[in-house]
Amino acid sequence: MSRMWGHLSEGYGQLCSIYLKLLRTKMEYHTKNPRFPGNLQMSDRQLDEAGESDVNNFFQLTVEMFDYLECELNLFQTVFNSLDMSRSVSVTTAGQCRLAPLIQVILDCSHLYDYTVKLLFKLHSCLPADTLQGHRDRFMEQFTKLKDLFYRSSNLQYFKRLIQIPQLPENPPNFLRASALSEHISPVVVIPAEASSPDSEPVLEKDDLMDMDASQQNVFDNKFDDIFGSSFSSDPFNFNSQNGVNKDEKDHLIDQLYQEISGLKAQLENLKTESQRAVLQLKGRISELEAELAEQQHLRQQAVDESEFLRAELDELKKKREDTEKAQRSLTEIERKAQANEQRYSKLKEKYSELVQNHADLLRKNAEVTKQVSVARQAQADLEREKKELEDSYQRISEQAQRKTQEQTEVLENLKQELATSKQELQIAQGSLDTCAQAEEKWVTQIAELEKERDSLVNAMACREEEISALQEQLEHTQLKLSSAQESMCQLAKDQRKMLLAESRKAAEQVIQEALRQLEEPTLISCPGSADHLLSTVKYVSNCIEQLEKCWSQYLAHPEDISGLLHSVTLLARLTSDTIVHGGTTCLRAPPEAADALTEACKQYGKETLIYLAFLEGEGTLESVNSTAMKSCLSKIMAIGEELLPRGLDIKQEELGDLVDKEMAATSAAIETATARIEEMLSKSRAGDTGVKLEVNERILGSCTSLMQAIQVLIVASKDLQREIVESGRGTASPKEFYAKNSRWTEGLISASKAVGWGATVMVDAADLVVQGRGKFEELMVCSHEIAASTAQLVAASKVKADKDSPNLAQLQQASRGVSQATAAVVASTISGKSQIEETDNMDFSSMTLTQIKRQEMDSQVRVLELENELQKERQKLGELRKKHYELAGVAEGWEEGTEASPPALQEASFQFHHLHKLVSIRGLADSKPGHYPESVQSQKDRRSVLAENAKAVLPLFLAVPWIPTAAYAAAAAAAYKKTLGAIKISGVTVTRLALLPCTSVFKNRKRGQDAIPICRWFGS
Repeated sequence: MSRMWGHLSEGYGQLCSIYLKLLRTKMEYHTKNPRFPGNLQMSDRQLDEAGESDVNNFFQLTVEMFDYLECELNLFQTVFNSLDMSRSVSVTTAGQCRLAPLIQVILDCSHLYDYTVKLLFKLHSCLPADTLQGHRDRFMEQFTKLKDLFYRSSNLQYFKRLIQIPQLPENPPNFLRASALSEHISPVVVIPAEASSPDSEPVLEKDDLMDMDASQQNVFDNKFDDIFGSSFSSDPFNFNSQNGVNKDEKDHLIDQLYQEISGLKAQLENLKTESQRAVLQLKGRISELEAELAEQQHLRQQAVDESEFLRAELDELKKKREDTEKAQRSLTEIERKAQANEQRYSKLKEKYSELVQNHADLLRKNAEVTKQVSVARQAQADLEREKKELEDSYQRISEQAQRKTQEQTEVLENLKQELATSKQELQIAQGSLDTCAQAEEKWVTQIAELEKERDSLVNAMACREEEISALQEQLEHTQLKLSSAQESMCQLAKDQRKMLLAESRKAAEQVIQEALRQLEEPTLISCPGSADHLLSTVKYVSNCIEQLEKCWSQYLAHPEDISGLLHSVTLLARLTSDTIVHGGTTCLRAPPEAADALTEACKQYGKETLIYLAFLEGEGTLESVNSTAMKSCLSKIMAIGEELLPRGLDIKQEELGDLVDKEMAATSAAIETATARIEEMLSKSRAGDTGVKLEVNERILGSCTSLMQAIQVLIVASKDLQREIVESGRGTASPKEFYAKNSRWTEGLISASKAVGWGATVMVDAADLVVQGRGKFEELMVCSHEIAASTAQLVAASKVKADKDSPNLAQLQQASRGVSQATAAVVASTISGKSQIEETDNMDFSSMTLTQIKRQEMDSQVRVLELENELQKERQKLGELRKKHYELAGVAEGWEEGTEASPPALQEASFQFHHLHKLVSIRGLADSKPGHYPESVQSQKDRRSVLAENAKAVLPLFLAVPWIPTAAYAAAAAAAYKKTLGAIKISGVTVTRLALLPCTSVFKNRKRGQDAIPICRWFGS
């Protein structure tokens, strides 16, 4: 229904289509999620239960909510786009008709938006943010649209008195921040309470209405006197004085009370909404405080860890300080050793000076003591070596002492800096410890309060547990009752299933018995059927029997599932009835023996089906219900139907698609070959011919080339149209399946393609003979007409299933007109060439005498009589050939052989030809009444023009008749048409013989619903 409304581009078509699509989406959503009620009102606990605590379910549920909300927004946007917002459309009837469905849409959108926000926060707490990027983008888009639509709706006067539309926040929720959930406020749609029905209104007691003080009564009386005058107070019809109070004032008081009640109800709803909102805010605040408490505890733990770390660092610094003191002590010892070495060096130096002096003394005593000199030299060398060693050792010790001193100084400075830094960090840690201690005291207080609340909750929980135990006892008692009720319900359901199966079986038996009764009474079957339709029905029955056996086995395994079995039984009954009826209709076209066999097989199949259905009613097993006898009868029916198939259907249906492509390709190849041969003949003619013959050959071959090119364009357009037909009509099936399903139409395409290729080949052969001087120009003209007829057949076969507004069909028609023009050009060039050549063969009468001319005249008359006699015989031969051609074509296409048309067809044909005769014959024009023409038509010339237009309009009635012609009827129709149009004078031109253009007659069997197929081609002489 949605697709049907979608075809209407104006008015309410698109609105109805989108609204129906929304209803389908809503039903699918509630089918997938049965936990959601129809009004979508759920608590947070119910929403969590709908996802079953599974993140995958929440993820899928969010996607389905997005789809549902998108359909709602599409309807919203389409309704607003269809309104003229420059006027107050909400107060008009048409505008309110369009805005009325949006009230429910607003309610659903508010719930879907609230649930989507909560589900997205839940998903962000379980899944990474990158995974939900698509959800966030889609939510942002829908948030913007919904906010804009809510704002635009709140400004319409129509909604202000019916519904209070909520306003969404300025910015969308930040799902990356978990605490943002507490800031979310669920949108609440408030519908003001409407006036209650009179039955439900509270009845005010009479005393309550009468107990009014005198001042109020006087006020009413004064108002009444001011409006109607004081004379009414003494009037006998003054109901105020008779009843004690004015009826209008009572109604006004009642209305006022109802208004106050409605206002109080609205205030109560607002208070409930505000309380719910406050509860939600308090819950969010509690969650925030709990989060802050956890965060402070975490900070406290961090501070404790940092203090432990600082203590460890302080111990390390103390150890480093002790190491530094040890290093200083070692440095002092090294300095002391250095001083001892210096003292030793000074002592050695003094000793050296003494030795020098001794050496001087020894030199002086050298002469005296030679041995002592050598000893002294040796001692001197030893002293110098020791001196050098002492100097080197002193140098090394001094350098080492300097390095040690420098290193110790650097280490000491680093330790001082680290000590200062540690002191600062220690001070900071001490401050944070103080802060944490204060916070700890605060949280200890809060924890104590929370423990008190926990104790109260524990007490409440104990009370709840007592209530739960009582409820559990009630539940056990209820479950016992429920189990007994379920047992009774199961037995009742079992009885109902048996009853349904029995009723379905009885109904199926009635349908089959009715079909058998129709088979016994042939008068009930008014239309003959076809064997191919019977075979297709038998195939459906075979599939249905297999499906029924599966459903029966499933029913035996699971008796509670009976829907499939009931459907299969009903379908089997209907298909069995169709098979029997179609078998009876097929017998009307079959030979007597085959008809008797088919009738007997159909009867036997009906009886076996009744026996099979009788087995289904009992509690039998799968083996007791046997369908072998039914399948055997179906096999017999199928065998008889295949024997009754016409010869034109011998091609396997699965090969039709490939055969169409092959024939179209072969036709294109034949056209290309013909074009190449024409070009070759043209080049040969230019090389060997001159003068008039060359001119005639060039003109004829050029027109033939143009015709081949036009045919090539036509074939390409036909391929495009066929491809479009297949793509638009095949649905989910393949092209081969489409061709097989429409076998008659496919065979028409194949026949037309073969005819086009054959005509092109014959025309090229005829043109070759004409160019060589061995052929006749008439053959070329006939071949051109044959090609035009074949292309017309191809166009007609392609147009049968095409859409009338298809651009490919327009291109095909344009190409067909091009072929017609090219055919006319071939005929014209052939006639012109023939006349040019005949002019060169004119007789020379200058040298002939009177006797010779008379002799030639007599010979010409004899020749004319001979030719007329031959022409008459040739026409008779042509008529016999065409009659035989129609008979063979009828047999090939599956028509009945040797039968006449049905009486309704003959009556229709008689009416059509009579109407045609009245329109176009000279006698009909003479005998017609003046009222047959418009009043503006007075002259004979105007009448002839009207006659020509009428004849042109009526001609397609004969060329494309909607009834089924047979071979005998085709011959009778041709004879009647020729007799009717034996001599016509239209616009001053006398036509002595009917010259029908080659055309293709296309019919459609509307009774059987088969596709249109080409049946015959007419050539008038």
